[in-house]
Amino acid sequence: QTTSSAIKGAIQLGIGYTVGNLTSKPDRDVLMQDFYVVESVFLPSEGSNLTPAHHYPDFRFKTYAPLAFRYFRELFGIKPDDYLYSICSEPLIELSNPGASGSLFFVTSDDEFIIKTVQHKEAEFLQKLLPGYYMNLNQNPRTLLPKFYGLYCVQSGGINIRIVVMNNVLPRALKMHFTYDLKGSTYKRRASRKEREKFNPTFKDLDFLQDMHEGLYFDSETHSALMKTLQRDCRVLESFKIMDYSLLLGIHILNSNMKEKEGESSQSTSDTKRPGGQKVLYSTAMESIQGPGKSGDSVSTETTNTMGGIPAKSHKGEKLLLFMGIIDILQSYRLMKKLEHSWKALVYDGDTVSVHRPSFYADRFLKFMSTRVFKKVQALKSSPSKKRCNSITALKATSQEIVCAVSQEWKDEKHGILAEGQSYASLDEEVLSSRHRPDLVPSTPSLFEAASLATTISSSSLNVDEHYQRNQPMLYSN
Repeated sequence: QTTSSAIKGAIQLGIGYTVGNLTSKPDRDVLMQDFYVVESVFLPSEGSNLTPAHHYPDFRFKTYAPLAFRYFRELFGIKPDDYLYSICSEPLIELSNPGASGSLFFVTSDDEFIIKTVQHKEAEFLQKLLPGYYMNLNQNPRTLLPKFYGLYCVQSGGINIRIVVMNNVLPRALKMHFTYDLKGSTYKRRASRKEREKFNPTFKDLDFLQDMHEGLYFDSETHSALMKTLQRDCRVLESFKIMDYSLLLGIHILNSNMKEKEGESSQSTSDTKRPGGQKVLYSTAMESIQGPGKSGDSVSTETTNTMGGIPAKSHKGEKLLLFMGIIDILQSYRLMKKLEHSWKALVYDGDTVSVHRPSFYADRFLKFMSTRVFKKVQALKSSPSKKRCNSITALKATSQEIVCAVSQEWKDEKHGILAEGQSYASLDEEVLSSRHRPDLVPSTPSLFEAASLATTISSSSLNVDEHYQRNQPMLYSN
Protein backbone atom coordinates (compact mmCIF):
# COMPACT_ATOMS: atom_id res chain seq x y z
CA GLN A 1 0.00 0.00 0.00
CA THR A 2 2.82 2.44 0.86
CA THR A 3 4.31 4.14 -2.19
CA SER A 4 7.92 3.50 -3.14
CA SER A 5 8.88 7.18 -2.81
CA ALA A 6 7.44 7.32 0.74
CA ILE A 7 9.45 4.20 1.73
CA LYS A 8 12.66 5.67 0.26
CA GLY A 9 12.10 9.02 1.99
CA ALA A 10 11.35 7.38 5.35
CA ILE A 11 14.47 5.17 5.08
CA GLN A 12 16.72 8.15 4.35
CA LEU A 13 15.22 10.27 7.15
CA GLY A 14 15.38 7.43 9.69
CA ILE A 15 18.97 6.39 8.90
CA GLY A 16 20.05 10.04 8.83
CA TYR A 17 18.59 10.61 12.30
CA THR A 18 19.86 7.38 13.97
CA VAL A 19 23.42 7.43 12.54
CA GLY A 20 23.74 11.14 13.38
CA ASN A 21 22.53 10.42 16.91
CA LEU A 22 24.96 7.49 17.26
CA THR A 23 28.03 9.71 16.70
CA SER A 24 27.41 11.32 20.11
CA LYS A 25 27.80 7.94 21.84
CA PRO A 26 31.38 7.08 22.90
CA ASP A 27 33.32 4.26 21.25
CA ARG A 28 33.55 1.10 23.33
CA ASP A 29 33.84 -2.67 22.92
CA VAL A 30 30.78 -4.55 21.67
CA LEU A 31 29.11 -6.49 24.49
CA MET A 32 26.79 -9.48 24.20
CA GLN A 33 23.69 -7.49 25.13
CA ASP A 34 24.40 -4.96 22.33
CA PHE A 35 23.26 -7.52 19.74
CA TYR A 36 19.72 -7.53 21.15
CA VAL A 37 19.16 -3.77 21.64
CA VAL A 38 16.34 -2.15 19.60
CA GLU A 39 16.12 1.66 19.57
CA SER A 40 12.90 3.34 18.44
CA VAL A 41 12.09 6.96 17.48
CA PHE A 42 8.82 8.55 16.30
CA LEU A 43 9.06 10.98 13.38
CA PRO A 44 5.80 12.95 12.92
CA SER A 45 5.34 14.84 9.65
CA GLU A 46 5.12 18.22 11.45
CA GLY A 47 8.43 17.54 13.21
CA SER A 48 9.34 17.64 16.92
CA ASN A 49 12.04 18.98 19.25
CA LEU A 50 14.32 16.09 18.22
CA THR A 51 13.18 15.18 14.67
CA PRO A 52 12.88 17.26 11.49
CA ALA A 53 9.59 17.99 9.70
CA HIS A 54 8.90 16.02 6.50
CA HIS A 55 6.15 15.57 3.87
CA TYR A 56 5.68 11.82 4.35
CA PRO A 57 3.06 10.13 6.58
CA ASP A 58 3.97 9.88 10.30
CA PHE A 59 6.21 6.88 10.94
CA ARG A 60 8.21 5.17 13.66
CA PHE A 61 11.81 4.13 12.89
CA LYS A 62 13.49 1.23 14.71
CA THR A 63 17.23 0.51 14.69
CA TYR A 64 18.42 -3.01 15.60
CA ALA A 65 21.75 -3.50 17.41
CA PRO A 66 23.05 0.02 16.58
CA LEU A 67 26.42 -0.38 18.34
CA ALA A 68 27.09 -3.81 16.79
CA PHE A 69 26.40 -2.51 13.27
CA ARG A 70 28.53 0.58 13.97
CA TYR A 71 31.37 -1.86 14.72
CA PHE A 72 30.74 -3.73 11.43
CA ARG A 73 30.83 -0.45 9.48
CA GLU A 74 34.12 0.52 11.15
CA LEU A 75 35.54 -2.93 10.36
CA PHE A 76 34.85 -2.30 6.66
CA GLY A 77 36.28 1.22 6.80
CA ILE A 78 32.95 3.05 6.40
CA LYS A 79 33.01 6.46 8.08
CA PRO A 80 29.67 7.79 9.45
CA ASP A 81 29.84 10.83 7.13
CA ASP A 82 30.39 8.63 4.05
CA TYR A 83 27.58 6.29 5.10
CA LEU A 84 25.15 9.19 5.50
CA TYR A 85 26.31 10.87 2.29
CA SER A 86 25.84 7.64 0.27
CA ILE A 87 22.35 6.89 1.59
CA CYS A 88 20.85 10.32 2.26
CA SER A 89 22.39 12.84 -0.18
CA GLU A 90 20.53 11.73 -3.33
CA PRO A 91 17.31 9.74 -3.97
CA LEU A 92 17.65 5.94 -3.82
CA ILE A 93 17.32 4.06 -7.13
CA GLU A 94 14.83 1.18 -7.20
CA LEU A 95 16.00 -2.02 -8.94
CA SER A 96 13.84 -4.60 -10.69
CA ASN A 97 13.55 -7.66 -8.45
CA PRO A 98 14.91 -10.90 -9.98
CA GLY A 99 13.94 -13.15 -7.05
CA ALA A 100 10.73 -14.87 -6.04
CA SER A 101 10.75 -13.43 -2.50
CA GLY A 102 8.89 -10.25 -3.46
CA SER A 103 11.52 -8.04 -1.78
CA LEU A 104 12.15 -4.47 -2.90
CA PHE A 105 15.73 -3.53 -3.79
CA PHE A 106 17.19 -0.02 -3.75
CA VAL A 107 20.75 1.03 -4.63
CA THR A 108 22.45 4.25 -3.49
CA SER A 109 23.31 6.77 -6.18
CA ASP A 110 27.07 6.25 -5.68
CA ASP A 111 26.65 2.48 -6.29
CA GLU A 112 28.09 1.46 -2.89
CA PHE A 113 25.12 0.07 -0.93
CA ILE A 114 22.06 -2.12 -1.57
CA ILE A 115 18.98 -1.66 0.61
CA LYS A 116 16.67 -4.68 0.62
CA THR A 117 13.31 -5.23 2.32
CA VAL A 118 13.18 -8.49 4.30
CA GLN A 119 10.43 -10.50 5.97
CA HIS A 120 9.86 -10.53 9.74
CA LYS A 121 11.36 -14.06 10.08
CA GLU A 122 14.49 -13.08 8.11
CA ALA A 123 15.06 -9.94 10.22
CA GLU A 124 14.59 -11.99 13.39
CA PHE A 125 17.01 -14.64 12.12
CA LEU A 126 19.66 -12.01 11.24
CA GLN A 127 19.45 -10.57 14.74
CA LYS A 128 20.01 -14.07 16.24
CA LEU A 129 22.88 -14.56 13.79
CA LEU A 130 24.74 -11.38 14.80
CA PRO A 131 27.01 -12.81 17.59
CA GLY A 132 28.22 -15.62 15.27
CA TYR A 133 28.48 -13.20 12.33
CA TYR A 134 30.55 -10.85 14.53
CA MET A 135 32.92 -13.70 15.46
CA ASN A 136 33.28 -14.81 11.83
CA LEU A 137 34.03 -11.29 10.52
CA ASN A 138 36.65 -10.76 13.23
CA GLN A 139 38.43 -13.92 12.10
CA ASN A 140 38.00 -13.31 8.40
CA PRO A 141 36.78 -9.97 6.93
CA ARG A 142 37.55 -11.28 3.41
CA THR A 143 34.45 -13.27 2.57
CA LEU A 144 31.88 -13.66 -0.22
CA LEU A 145 29.08 -13.68 2.37
CA PRO A 146 26.83 -10.59 2.44
CA LYS A 147 28.26 -7.69 4.42
CA PHE A 148 25.49 -6.25 6.58
CA TYR A 149 25.86 -2.59 7.57
CA GLY A 150 22.48 -1.97 9.24
CA LEU A 151 19.09 -3.50 10.12
CA TYR A 152 16.11 -1.15 10.42
CA CYS A 153 12.30 -1.14 10.49
CA VAL A 154 9.88 1.53 9.23
CA GLN A 155 6.45 1.40 10.92
CA SER A 156 3.81 3.39 9.08
CA GLY A 157 0.01 3.01 8.98
CA GLY A 158 0.13 -0.28 10.90
CA ILE A 159 2.63 -1.80 8.43
CA ASN A 160 6.20 -2.89 9.32
CA ILE A 161 8.80 -2.60 6.55
CA ARG A 162 12.08 -4.18 7.64
CA ILE A 163 15.23 -3.37 5.65
CA VAL A 164 18.90 -4.38 5.63
CA VAL A 165 21.77 -2.32 4.21
CA MET A 166 24.36 -4.50 2.42
CA ASN A 167 27.31 -4.28 0.03
CA ASN A 168 26.54 -3.98 -3.68
CA VAL A 169 27.88 -7.08 -5.50
CA LEU A 170 27.21 -5.95 -9.11
CA PRO A 171 28.39 -2.40 -9.92
CA ARG A 172 26.13 -0.52 -12.34
CA ALA A 173 29.07 1.36 -13.88
CA LEU A 174 29.96 -1.83 -15.82
CA LYS A 175 27.44 -3.60 -18.02
CA MET A 176 26.79 -7.19 -16.94
CA HIS A 177 26.40 -9.18 -20.14
CA PHE A 178 25.24 -12.25 -18.18
CA THR A 179 23.86 -12.52 -14.64
CA TYR A 180 23.32 -15.91 -12.97
CA ASP A 181 21.76 -17.03 -9.70
CA LEU A 182 23.40 -20.41 -8.98
CA LYS A 183 22.39 -22.87 -6.24
CA GLY A 184 23.91 -26.15 -7.53
CA SER A 185 20.36 -27.52 -7.90
CA THR A 186 18.76 -28.64 -11.18
CA TYR A 187 15.09 -28.97 -10.27
CA LYS A 188 13.18 -26.12 -12.02
CA ARG A 189 16.38 -24.08 -12.11
CA ARG A 190 15.74 -22.29 -15.41
CA ALA A 191 14.80 -18.62 -15.84
CA SER A 192 11.09 -18.08 -16.49
CA ARG A 193 9.77 -16.62 -19.74
CA LYS A 194 8.84 -13.43 -17.89
CA GLU A 195 12.39 -13.12 -16.52
CA ARG A 196 13.94 -13.67 -19.98
CA GLU A 197 11.90 -10.77 -21.39
CA LYS A 198 13.60 -8.32 -18.99
CA PHE A 199 16.31 -5.96 -20.23
CA ASN A 200 18.92 -7.57 -17.94
CA PRO A 201 17.54 -11.01 -16.95
CA THR A 202 18.95 -13.19 -14.16
CA PHE A 203 19.48 -16.76 -15.40
CA LYS A 204 19.77 -19.94 -13.32
CA ASP A 205 21.75 -23.20 -13.08
CA LEU A 206 20.38 -25.02 -16.15
CA ASP A 207 20.80 -21.85 -18.24
CA PHE A 208 24.46 -21.64 -17.13
CA LEU A 209 25.09 -25.30 -18.06
CA GLN A 210 23.60 -24.58 -21.48
CA ASP A 211 25.36 -21.23 -22.15
CA MET A 212 28.72 -21.90 -20.45
CA HIS A 213 28.86 -25.70 -20.65
CA GLU A 214 32.68 -25.72 -20.46
CA GLY A 215 32.75 -23.48 -17.37
CA LEU A 216 34.86 -20.39 -16.58
CA TYR A 217 38.67 -20.59 -16.46
CA PHE A 218 41.07 -18.94 -13.98
CA ASP A 219 44.80 -19.07 -13.37
CA SER A 220 45.65 -21.60 -10.66
CA GLU A 221 46.37 -19.01 -7.92
CA THR A 222 43.04 -17.17 -8.38
CA HIS A 223 41.16 -20.48 -8.67
CA SER A 224 42.57 -21.85 -5.40
CA ALA A 225 41.87 -18.54 -3.58
CA LEU A 226 38.28 -18.51 -4.86
CA MET A 227 37.59 -22.15 -3.94
CA LYS A 228 39.13 -21.73 -0.45
CA THR A 229 36.90 -18.70 0.18
CA LEU A 230 33.79 -20.58 -1.00
CA GLN A 231 34.62 -23.62 1.15
CA ARG A 232 35.18 -21.48 4.24
CA ASP A 233 31.95 -19.53 3.68
CA CYS A 234 29.90 -22.68 3.11
CA ARG A 235 31.18 -24.23 6.35
CA VAL A 236 30.19 -21.07 8.23
CA LEU A 237 26.68 -21.19 6.71
CA GLU A 238 26.40 -24.90 7.52
CA SER A 239 27.34 -24.22 11.16
CA PHE A 240 24.48 -21.67 11.33
CA LYS A 241 22.06 -24.26 9.83
CA ILE A 242 21.55 -22.05 6.75
CA MET A 243 20.52 -23.36 3.31
CA ASP A 244 18.88 -22.24 0.04
CA TYR A 245 21.51 -19.52 -0.52
CA SER A 246 22.79 -18.67 -4.01
CA LEU A 247 25.94 -17.43 -5.71
CA LEU A 248 25.08 -14.24 -7.60
CA LEU A 249 27.47 -14.17 -10.58
CA GLY A 250 27.80 -11.20 -12.93
CA ILE A 251 29.87 -11.63 -16.12
CA HIS A 252 31.29 -8.64 -18.01
CA ILE A 253 32.91 -9.50 -21.38
CA LEU A 254 36.07 -7.48 -22.05
CA ASN A 255 35.72 -7.11 -25.82
CA SER A 256 37.84 -4.49 -27.58
CA ASN A 257 34.94 -3.04 -29.63
CA MET A 258 32.57 -2.96 -26.68
CA LYS A 259 35.32 -1.63 -24.43
CA GLU A 260 35.90 1.35 -26.73
CA LYS A 261 32.16 2.11 -26.87
CA GLU A 262 31.63 1.69 -23.13
CA GLY A 263 34.94 3.19 -22.02
CA GLU A 264 33.83 6.80 -22.08
CA SER A 265 30.42 6.12 -20.51
CA SER A 266 31.83 3.87 -17.77
CA GLN A 267 34.50 6.45 -16.91
CA SER A 268 31.97 9.25 -16.67
CA THR A 269 29.53 7.15 -14.63
CA SER A 270 32.22 5.85 -12.29
CA ASP A 271 33.46 9.42 -11.74
CA THR A 272 29.98 10.61 -10.80
CA LYS A 273 28.96 7.49 -8.87
CA ARG A 274 32.15 7.10 -6.85
CA PRO A 275 33.13 10.70 -6.00
CA GLY A 276 35.56 9.80 -3.22
CA GLY A 277 36.78 6.51 -4.69
CA GLN A 278 35.78 3.20 -3.19
CA LYS A 279 34.52 3.70 0.37
CA VAL A 280 34.07 0.12 1.58
CA LEU A 281 36.96 -2.26 2.31
CA TYR A 282 36.86 -5.92 1.15
CA SER A 283 33.63 -5.27 -0.76
CA THR A 284 34.75 -6.07 -4.33
CA ALA A 285 34.95 -9.63 -5.63
CA MET A 286 38.75 -9.53 -6.04
CA GLU A 287 39.31 -8.26 -2.48
CA SER A 288 36.90 -10.83 -1.05
CA ILE A 289 38.93 -13.82 -2.26
CA GLN A 290 42.48 -12.51 -1.77
CA GLY A 291 44.24 -13.59 1.39
CA PRO A 292 46.37 -11.38 3.63
CA GLY A 293 49.52 -12.61 1.82
CA LYS A 294 48.77 -10.37 -1.17
CA SER A 295 50.30 -6.90 -1.26
CA GLY A 296 47.99 -3.93 -0.88
CA ASP A 297 49.35 -2.29 -4.06
CA SER A 298 48.24 -5.13 -6.30
CA VAL A 299 44.75 -4.96 -4.82
CA SER A 300 44.44 -1.21 -5.38
CA THR A 301 45.66 -1.36 -9.00
CA GLU A 302 43.28 -4.23 -9.74
CA THR A 303 40.28 -2.41 -8.29
CA THR A 304 40.95 0.89 -10.04
CA ASN A 305 41.32 -0.74 -13.46
CA THR A 306 38.66 -3.42 -13.30
CA MET A 307 36.17 -2.18 -10.65
CA GLY A 308 37.33 -5.09 -8.48
CA GLY A 309 36.24 -7.82 -10.90
CA ILE A 310 38.02 -11.19 -10.99
CA PRO A 311 39.75 -11.79 -14.37
CA ALA A 312 38.74 -15.03 -16.11
CA LYS A 313 38.32 -16.56 -19.57
CA SER A 314 35.42 -18.31 -21.26
CA HIS A 315 35.76 -21.60 -23.19
CA LYS A 316 35.82 -19.45 -26.36
CA GLY A 317 38.89 -17.58 -25.08
CA GLU A 318 37.00 -14.34 -24.31
CA LYS A 319 38.46 -12.20 -21.53
CA LEU A 320 35.94 -11.76 -18.72
CA LEU A 321 35.52 -9.84 -15.49
CA LEU A 322 33.50 -11.70 -12.85
CA PHE A 323 31.60 -10.12 -9.97
CA MET A 324 30.13 -12.44 -7.36
CA GLY A 325 28.79 -12.82 -3.86
CA ILE A 326 26.75 -15.30 -1.82
CA ILE A 327 23.21 -13.97 -1.36
CA ASP A 328 19.96 -14.97 0.42
CA ILE A 329 21.62 -16.38 3.53
CA LEU A 330 18.70 -15.57 5.83
CA GLN A 331 16.92 -18.88 5.11
CA SER A 332 17.33 -21.28 8.02
CA TYR A 333 16.35 -24.96 7.79
CA ARG A 334 13.26 -24.51 9.94
CA LEU A 335 10.16 -26.71 10.17
CA MET A 336 8.48 -25.27 7.05
CA LYS A 337 11.61 -25.87 4.97
CA LYS A 338 11.89 -29.45 6.27
CA LEU A 339 8.27 -30.09 5.30
CA GLU A 340 8.82 -28.48 1.89
CA HIS A 341 11.83 -30.73 1.21
CA SER A 342 9.98 -33.86 2.36
CA TRP A 343 7.03 -33.09 0.08
CA LYS A 344 9.22 -32.28 -2.95
CA ALA A 345 11.38 -35.37 -2.33
CA LEU A 346 8.28 -37.57 -2.55
CA VAL A 347 7.24 -36.09 -5.90
CA TYR A 348 10.67 -35.44 -7.47
CA ASP A 349 14.27 -36.55 -6.99
CA GLY A 350 15.05 -35.30 -3.49
CA ASP A 351 18.72 -34.59 -4.25
CA THR A 352 17.93 -32.17 -7.10
CA VAL A 353 15.47 -29.85 -5.30
CA SER A 354 16.94 -26.62 -3.91
CA VAL A 355 15.57 -27.03 -0.36
CA HIS A 356 17.79 -29.52 1.49
CA ARG A 357 19.47 -30.03 4.85
CA PRO A 358 22.39 -27.58 5.35
CA SER A 359 25.28 -30.12 5.19
CA PHE A 360 24.04 -31.73 1.97
CA TYR A 361 23.24 -28.30 0.49
CA ALA A 362 26.79 -27.02 1.20
CA ASP A 363 28.46 -30.12 -0.30
CA ARG A 364 26.29 -30.04 -3.43
CA PHE A 365 26.85 -26.27 -3.81
CA LEU A 366 30.66 -26.65 -3.56
CA LYS A 367 30.73 -29.66 -5.91
CA PHE A 368 28.75 -27.75 -8.55
CA MET A 369 31.03 -24.69 -8.28
CA SER A 370 34.27 -26.70 -8.42
CA THR A 371 33.29 -29.14 -11.21
CA ARG A 372 30.88 -27.21 -13.45
CA VAL A 373 31.42 -23.46 -12.96
CA PHE A 374 35.02 -22.58 -11.95
CA LYS A 375 37.98 -24.37 -13.55
CA LYS A 376 41.76 -23.96 -13.77
CA VAL A 377 43.38 -22.78 -17.01
CA GLN A 378 45.37 -26.06 -17.31
CA ALA A 379 42.12 -27.83 -18.23
CA LEU A 380 42.06 -25.79 -21.47
CA LYS A 381 45.37 -27.22 -22.71
CA SER A 382 44.64 -30.92 -22.43
CA SER A 383 41.90 -31.94 -24.85
CA PRO A 384 39.38 -34.69 -24.02
CA SER A 385 40.93 -37.03 -26.64
CA LYS A 386 44.33 -36.80 -24.95
CA LYS A 387 42.76 -37.53 -21.58
CA ARG A 388 41.12 -40.64 -23.00
CA CYS A 389 44.43 -41.75 -24.53
CA ASN A 390 46.15 -41.36 -21.17
CA SER A 391 43.49 -43.44 -19.42
CA ILE A 392 43.75 -46.11 -22.16
CA THR A 393 47.53 -46.37 -21.79
CA ALA A 394 47.18 -46.65 -18.00
CA LEU A 395 44.65 -49.47 -18.31
CA LYS A 396 46.73 -51.16 -21.04
CA ALA A 397 49.76 -51.15 -18.73
CA THR A 398 47.72 -52.83 -16.00
CA SER A 399 46.44 -55.48 -18.39
CA GLN A 400 49.96 -56.18 -19.73
CA GLU A 401 51.24 -56.90 -16.23
CA ILE A 402 48.51 -59.51 -15.75
CA VAL A 403 49.25 -61.05 -19.17
CA CYS A 404 53.01 -61.25 -18.48
CA ALA A 405 52.32 -63.19 -15.30
CA VAL A 406 50.37 -65.83 -17.26
CA SER A 407 51.94 -66.00 -20.76
CA GLN A 408 54.30 -64.23 -23.14
CA GLU A 409 53.68 -60.73 -24.45
CA TRP A 410 52.18 -60.13 -27.87
CA LYS A 411 52.06 -57.28 -30.32
CA ASP A 412 49.52 -56.67 -33.04
CA GLU A 413 48.05 -53.19 -33.46
CA LYS A 414 44.88 -54.14 -35.38
CA HIS A 415 43.73 -56.82 -32.94
CA GLY A 416 44.74 -54.61 -29.96
CA ILE A 417 42.60 -51.71 -31.19
CA LEU A 418 39.64 -54.06 -31.76
CA ALA A 419 39.94 -55.59 -28.29
CA GLU A 420 40.29 -52.18 -26.62
CA GLY A 421 37.47 -50.63 -28.62
CA GLN A 422 34.96 -53.08 -27.15
CA SER A 423 36.22 -52.47 -23.62
CA TYR A 424 36.06 -48.62 -23.80
CA ALA A 425 32.69 -48.41 -25.59
CA SER A 426 30.92 -48.12 -22.23
CA LEU A 427 33.23 -45.24 -21.14
CA ASP A 428 32.60 -43.34 -24.39
CA GLU A 429 28.85 -43.86 -24.04
CA GLU A 430 28.97 -42.34 -20.54
CA VAL A 431 30.94 -39.29 -21.73
CA LEU A 432 28.60 -38.75 -24.69
CA SER A 433 25.44 -39.20 -22.65
CA SER A 434 26.66 -36.69 -20.04
CA ARG A 435 27.17 -34.10 -22.80
CA HIS A 436 23.57 -34.45 -23.93
CA ARG A 437 22.38 -34.34 -20.28
CA PRO A 438 23.91 -31.16 -18.76
CA ASP A 439 22.16 -31.74 -15.46
CA LEU A 440 24.24 -34.88 -14.86
CA VAL A 441 27.79 -34.63 -13.58
CA PRO A 442 29.97 -37.19 -15.46
CA SER A 443 31.23 -39.78 -13.02
CA THR A 444 34.65 -41.45 -13.07
CA PRO A 445 34.87 -45.26 -13.02
CA SER A 446 35.60 -46.72 -9.59
CA LEU A 447 38.62 -48.89 -8.74
CA PHE A 448 36.46 -52.02 -8.95
CA GLU A 449 35.26 -51.09 -12.46
CA ALA A 450 38.83 -50.30 -13.53
CA ALA A 451 40.03 -53.70 -12.25
CA SER A 452 37.21 -55.56 -14.06
CA LEU A 453 38.01 -53.55 -17.20
CA ALA A 454 41.64 -54.60 -16.97
CA THR A 455 40.58 -58.25 -16.53
CA THR A 456 38.45 -58.14 -19.70
CA ILE A 457 41.40 -56.71 -21.62
CA SER A 458 43.74 -59.36 -20.26
CA SER A 459 41.34 -62.24 -21.06
CA SER A 460 40.78 -60.98 -24.59
CA SER A 461 44.55 -60.59 -25.06
CA LEU A 462 45.12 -64.19 -23.82
CA ASN A 463 42.65 -65.55 -26.39
CA VAL A 464 44.34 -63.65 -29.17
CA ASP A 465 47.72 -64.83 -27.90
CA GLU A 466 46.71 -68.54 -28.05
CA HIS A 467 45.25 -68.08 -31.54
CA TYR A 468 48.53 -66.66 -32.80
CA GLN A 469 50.63 -69.38 -31.21
CA ARG A 470 48.61 -72.04 -33.08
CA ASN A 471 48.64 -70.39 -36.49
CA GLN A 472 52.01 -68.66 -36.54
CA PRO A 473 54.72 -70.04 -34.25
CA MET A 474 56.44 -66.65 -33.90
CA LEU A 475 57.34 -64.70 -30.78
CA TYR A 476 56.08 -61.17 -30.56
CA SER A 477 57.73 -58.80 -28.12
CA ASN A 478 56.29 -55.51 -27.06
